[in-house]
This record gives sequence, structure tokens and C-alpha cells, in this order.
Amino acid sequence: MLSADARILDAGAGTGLLGAALHDRGLRWLDGLDLSPAMLAVAESKGVYRSLDEARLGQRLPYEDGTYDAVVSSGVLTTGHAPASSLDELVRVTRPGGHIVFTLRADRMPPGYDAKLTELVEAGCWELVERGDEFQAMPTSEPDVLVRVWAFRIR
Repeated sequence: MLSADARILDAGAGTGLLGAALHDRGLRWLDGLDLSPAMLAVAESKGVYRSLDEARLGQRLPYEDGTYDAVVSSGVLTTGHAPASSLDELVRVTRPGGHIVFTLRADRMPPGYDAKLTELVEAGCWELVERGDEFQAMPTSEPDVLVRVWAFRIR
């Protein structure tokens, strides 16, 4: 369980829906990043983020090593959005003992992610804490798309 002052990065914050949900649960140190300035403007209007940065997943992120207690990412680590190599940077900016929690499609794993998950385990970078059950992320608009939540602890 994270404390209210845990430092959290919302990677691929978009319009800030996940950040708002975390804020509603008492988490207050929220930073976000996204590729889209327009989406960041919407996220900023929610008033829940400490800072928001324009950045591209798959490139070096503008944060020091071990800056965050947790990194979250929902609906972003997917084909056409962020390459599997994005996970390397998320690991780098998360402190040892911290967590990375993200969604991935369960029905069709994006290219390179299966190998990257295994590579980071075998390299001793992180350990799997939980792999959630499959669920429909968008039951109305895309009922055939199944995702699952993954949680890893940084070593």
C-alpha cells in the first residue's frame, strides 16, 4: 500500500483520468507525462498533478534515476503508442523496492513485450508481484479487447 505522500508517475497520463482516480484515493504526489500537449492541457485542468511533462515513452525520460516510488500506466503500453523498450526507462526512474503497475492487452500481447517482461525478470531488474485476470477495458466500444494489469517490484 502506498502512503499519501508516495511519489507517483503517471506515464502516458493522457487527459488525467488515472491521476484523478489516484487523487480521489488520497494520493497527492502525482506527476504525469504524455506525448500530446492537448491531452496534457486537459490533465492540468483536473488540478491533481504536481507537474506534467511532454515526453515520449521509448525515449529517455526527463527524471533522475529512482525518482518515483511507483509508476503507473494504463492503456498506453500498446502497439502504436509505446515500444517495449519503454519499460527500461520506467524501471530506471522507479526506486528499488518501488512498483510499476501497467495494463497490457491480454488477447494480443503487443510486439516485444513478452520478451521484455522476461528479460527484465532474468536481469534481476524487477520481480512479478501480480498478474491480474483478463477483463474488458472498454466493454461498450471494444468488447473483444481484453487487458490485464501487471504489477512488478523493482529490485
